[in-house]
Amino acid sequence: MRIDIVSDIACPWCFIGIERLERALAETGVAASVTLHPYLLDPDGPEGGTDIRARLRQKFGGDPSPAFAAVERAAQETGIALDFEKVRMGYPTVRAHTLLRHAEAKGTQRALSRALFAAYFLEAKNIADPAVLAEVAATHGFSADEVKALTSDPRELAQTRQEAEHATRSGVRGVPLFIFDGRTALSGAQPEAVFRDALRKTAG
Repeated sequence: MRIDIVSDIACPWCFIGIERLERALAETGVAASVTLHPYLLDPDGPEGGTDIRARLRQKFGGDPSPAFAAVERAAQETGIALDFEKVRMGYPTVRAHTLLRHAEAKGTQRALSRALFAAYFLEAKNIADPAVLAEVAATHGFSADEVKALTSDPRELAQTRQEAEHATRSGVRGVPLFIFDGRTALSGAQPEAVFRDALRKTAG
């Protein structure tokens, strides 16, 4: 089975949804080839990062604390110790997605994705910083020189942006999006039971 996932490292629901899918895969024993595709929630975000709370107040109005609490509850139910008191800044993710694209050929894309989510949401690290990316990617098949070259190459970053724009042009309006064998799609961080059902139906 092939599973395509459109997601962004800066998206907490993507972290939760992918973790739920991984649990469902382990529980059902379904063999799947999982490929991650980039989506940029904030494609024009500044290199130095953005204050998440200020951005959300500006975009939606009101206090974002209740929304954060809802995400934290969902994360904790999934075994993720998410605490938005630690996560104050949002960072551009085009460099992280560029590494993920190259991790596919190394066979480490899924593991690197989970490591990047953890670095950002659990350790509040700046995942736009090439030094941080080199540290995270070191155990997933990347040398520091390779990370530096990939994350500083305008052509590599442009290709990542083009792939993210393709997702938007194809009608993707929110993430995470899970596509099973190119025919069944699930949107959002669905409960594990929904993922298990989708896996069994597609595999069957």
